[in-house]
Amino acid sequence: MTAIAAARSEGQGATLAVARIGLIAAAIQLYLCLVGIVPIFDERPLIAGVLSLGEAAILITMFGAGYLAAQRAGEVTTWQAGVAGVGAGVLSGASLTLIVLVGSVVDLRAVFIHASPDLYDMLTRGLDLAGSWIPIAIGGIVGGVAGLVARSPARFRRPLLWALAMLVAFGLFAGLLRTPMLNNFLAGLARFLFAPEGLTLIGAAIVFVATFAIVVLEARLRVRRRAGELPAARRRQLQLPLLLLAIVIVLAFPIGFGSFFAQVIAVVAVYVLMGFGLNITLGLAGLLDLGFVAFFAVGAYTVALLTSTGEFGIAGWSWWAAVPFAVLFSMAFGAFLGLPILGIRGDYLAIATLGFGEIIAILARSDLLKPWLGGPQGITNVPKPIDVPPDSFLAGPNQIYYLAIAGAVIVAFVAMRLRSSRLGRAWMAIREDEDVAEALGVNLVQTKLLAYMLGAAFAGLGGALFAGLVGAMFPTSITLFVSINVVALLIVGGMGSNPGVVLGAIFLIGVPELFREFSEYRFLFYGIALIAMMVFRPEGLLPSRVTRRELHRPEELEATAPEDLTAAAGDMGGSEGSTDPAQEATR
Repeated sequence: MTAIAAARSEGQGATLAVARIGLIAAAIQLYLCLVGIVPIFDERPLIAGVLSLGEAAILITMFGAGYLAAQRAGEVTTWQAGVAGVGAGVLSGASLTLIVLVGSVVDLRAVFIHASPDLYDMLTRGLDLAGSWIPIAIGGIVGGVAGLVARSPARFRRPLLWALAMLVAFGLFAGLLRTPMLNNFLAGLARFLFAPEGLTLIGAAIVFVATFAIVVLEARLRVRRRAGELPAARRRQLQLPLLLLAIVIVLAFPIGFGSFFAQVIAVVAVYVLMGFGLNITLGLAGLLDLGFVAFFAVGAYTVALLTSTGEFGIAGWSWWAAVPFAVLFSMAFGAFLGLPILGIRGDYLAIATLGFGEIIAILARSDLLKPWLGGPQGITNVPKPIDVPPDSFLAGPNQIYYLAIAGAVIVAFVAMRLRSSRLGRAWMAIREDEDVAEALGVNLVQTKLLAYMLGAAFAGLGGALFAGLVGAMFPTSITLFVSINVVALLIVGGMGSNPGVVLGAIFLIGVPELFREFSEYRFLFYGIALIAMMVFRPEGLLPSRVTRRELHRPEELEATAPEDLTAAAGDMGGSEGSTDPAQEATR
């Protein structure tokens, strides 16, 4: 009887979980439709003549509901998981039917201007009330398929999910990829794969099949596992051809994809430089700096003042001569900020640095410094690092692209060496406990000052590149949002992780730039992605080994078999003292 009662209770809990997921998906569907995301995006094809972006948003929500419902259904068979997916999908589709039914009786446009007849036609495939059952049927089918996928073997599930993700990605960025390809030898391929907006049907099939095959092949060959089992020397030998291939791709990227992508990547590289700087201050030393944009501004204004040929230029130097001074002045400001706040900790430190950043922004806009900094009109006529004709390959953002990539590589190498050095270990000791670090002989004043100065130097270099990229420096570029972005990319990438800085900058700076055609909603999706990441991966996308262990140690210990504990303990003990930059880069 006890077993029967337990099974019944477990079944009721699974049913409630499925219903909860279905209702959440239904609320999301209502939101997407009534705020205008679905009707507006319905005009933008994902696969030309087959699927619009608005329809894809609905299908993705239904698929997600069915997938999560199958996972929350507990220990059930594959077909029972499919039934759970059907239930969640039907509930999500019922919300769309509700819109159609209520909209046929009540004029919802008095409150929701996007609840129009065009929306109802889209949801019912043009059948009006006679087609009100269609969203429920589609929800049940899509949710059921998602439930079966969720419980399918990993060798099938993983490549399928990757293929669907790449299909959506290529459909979203089809216009950005097609336009530059039409101007070179890839024009025929561009017309074959991409319609003027979205993928062609053949292009969608090629993307799906190719991605599925690549992921299956990688799993069959067990590339990552075999590479991890190789000796370090052999791994480095195999990584050399991949490194050379990556260099060729980086050098040829502006040729194949045009100046727009070059400018986006240059901006990402500028944030990578600032991210490496804040990773020292916050990720390693644990000193939260919300005024980091001040060092960026000092570097940018220094280059602008020393190089500008306009009214406020003071020296007329070349960009190359001004950059060292920009870095040095930024370091000096780092020391200037660090000295008075060395004894402050926690939230008080964040508030103090925030105030410093705002002071710099106010001074840049003020009438007091207007004769020198230009006030609101800023400093213009900042020359490019390399003076080339307008029709040259290096004209526009391309030269900043190469310089920013080179600067990011150099700074990444320096950051990795610093992390594995004695100074890096001192920073990490301060981050964990300042009192204990001081008792062990760490000079707090000197070590904290070095963290501020080096972090400021990297940010100043980023500001120098930004001034060269834009060709000017305005006070409007000095905003709190810049500092928040740098902190956010550090959190998203993984605190204390150098590869995480790069990945965080790509996701938080590069990807939103590519979504500029959805300017009304891109920050909505940006916020949703941040919330989802904080819930499902709080340690970041590529966290350091220490951070991962701190956040997941209990779960890992429960999931680790007893015979694996000795090996795990050995790995933990051996990782902290390692000074191999290759090992540090993988953390």
